[in-house]
Amino acid sequence: MRGLNINIYRKELFIETGLLTPKQVAVIERIKIELNKSFLKAALNHGFISRFHYQKVITESDLPSYVIDCDKIEDYKSFSDTHERFNLFLNSLVFPIEHNNGVAFVVADPSDVNNIRLIEEELKVTVTDIFVTNELDLNKALHLKYGGEILHKSVFHLYENDPNSCAIETFTLKQVVALGVLFLIFLVFLFFNFVDTLIGANLILNLFLLSSILFKFMLTIHGSKTELESKVDQEEIDAIIDNDLPIYTIHLPVFKESEVIQKLVWNLNNLDYPIEKLDAKLLIESDDDMTYNAIKQMKFPTNFDPIIVPYAQPKTKPKACNYGLYFSKGKYLTIYDAEDIPDSDQLKQTYKLFQKLPDDYIAIQCALNYFNKSENFLTKMFTLEYSYWFDYMLPGLDSLRIPIPLGGTSNHFKYDKLMELGGWDGFNVTEDADLGLRCYAKDYKITVLDSTTYEEANNEFFNWIRQRSRWIKGYMQTYLVHMRNPIKLYKSIGARGFFGFQFFIGGTVFTFLSYPILLLFLLIYICFKSKWVELLFPDWLIIISLINFTLGNLIMIYTNMIAIFKRSSYSLILYAIANPVYWLMHSISAYKGLHQLVTKPFYWEKTNHGLTKKKN
Repeated sequence: MRGLNINIYRKELFIETGLLTPKQVAVIERIKIELNKSFLKAALNHGFISRFHYQKVITESDLPSYVIDCDKIEDYKSFSDTHERFNLFLNSLVFPIEHNNGVAFVVADPSDVNNIRLIEEELKVTVTDIFVTNELDLNKALHLKYGGEILHKSVFHLYENDPNSCAIETFTLKQVVALGVLFLIFLVFLFFNFVDTLIGANLILNLFLLSSILFKFMLTIHGSKTELESKVDQEEIDAIIDNDLPIYTIHLPVFKESEVIQKLVWNLNNLDYPIEKLDAKLLIESDDDMTYNAIKQMKFPTNFDPIIVPYAQPKTKPKACNYGLYFSKGKYLTIYDAEDIPDSDQLKQTYKLFQKLPDDYIAIQCALNYFNKSENFLTKMFTLEYSYWFDYMLPGLDSLRIPIPLGGTSNHFKYDKLMELGGWDGFNVTEDADLGLRCYAKDYKITVLDSTTYEEANNEFFNWIRQRSRWIKGYMQTYLVHMRNPIKLYKSIGARGFFGFQFFIGGTVFTFLSYPILLLFLLIYICFKSKWVELLFPDWLIIISLINFTLGNLIMIYTNMIAIFKRSSYSLILYAIANPVYWLMHSISAYKGLHQLVTKPFYWEKTNHGLTKKKN
């Protein structure tokens, strides 16, 4: 191999330049073998050296360099038509190219002679030149050049294998016809009996709203009385032998998150799990130059493997996670958002719980809460909501064996079962709730674990609206998808699961959409006195409406109040009184989500992070 001078390209370069100590080299060699990665990839991705300082050493060594033009990636000759060979290139950090009528290798680690020769044999070529480039650029070039097949799977795998479970079609023809018929019937009734029809519609809205609130109240009370069966004691954690632990994959999807990358690295370092057993994947969109450049310029070591997701629509978190699945090595897999702070022993807890649970349990949901709960009114209301949701409602669902809508982070899966389910629906913007239901429909189970991941609560109104409208739009998508065939759904998840789904997913959407309508009706009656108003709102209906609003709001205020006890957040108790205002904010989000469901169903509203002034 011309240009490959073994005296220059040797592993001792890492030690002589002060990048690594001999002891660290030995540890990296062990990780390299266990995870089947190149030496440099193991060193960079497990927090031993920084990309910035490694690149500086390479640049100062006067090695022959090469700049890969990712904008013209299609001009490079393809040397792979299989996923296995693509993975080999990635793990070896070698990008083969045509050069001077021969084949050259662009590498990130010129000292890795064994892998260079391995790929030379695999391709059955004789390498004429070796060039060096930035590891991150090489990584990106490989994904853009060879990631097309995997990208297609990450977008369309669920649709091609189970189209009835995919949200690529928002409304089916049957659903459009059914909604049209119902609306036509409503118009006919209005034409022939305007007053009684409006009174009947008002009554139905009131009764369903109250029923939905009572259902959630029942779940909350039941969850507060239920001691979780799924527990892991500290003694069990202490008894774990690190060598017995499996490889654990962590997905870290980011988009324009340069401001929280340093926090992410810090939080990963705090996990109590052997570094050689962690397979952390930082999922970066190929057009996200902000995050990409922030990683390239990092002057401190990172313990994650960057995965560059080639551009494709829809640009959603589930699509990025699906892409990352094909490069994951763990027996178990979890997702954390960039700003998440999980309990340090959370991975060990979930590992131990998986060992104790029956085989049909394939996912564990950990609780979410906020580290900036006292920052302003919005963060306090958000904290109250999450406290009763994860500490009471989800345990209530778990104990009643009703399908659990997973949260967007800190859900832990058996990797093989997640692949069997087809991963996430790349077209559903609340992919976690959808996946939770698909688990139950396939006779798998989910449970909740009393371990907390702390997040950054939204502290800005319009940012909160964007996030919440996406969540509610996703609930609408999930409801429409799984109600395409109600009889089939009923048979697959049973009566308890079916009616729980109606009230928990459908009821949540209905509640936020109907709340301002009913409030408007009540205000019209109070503010405008006329024969028409009295005719449309008879006394008995007003009594029902007043009872509904009074009882419903008191129940939700009480629910928020009891939510503070498990977390001992007593300073938030008075803010529970503001729940009716918080619900109106949800209603604004719901109508925005409904509009987007029709106009741009797959659009992912970006939630900005790193806005808080509170230190975690």
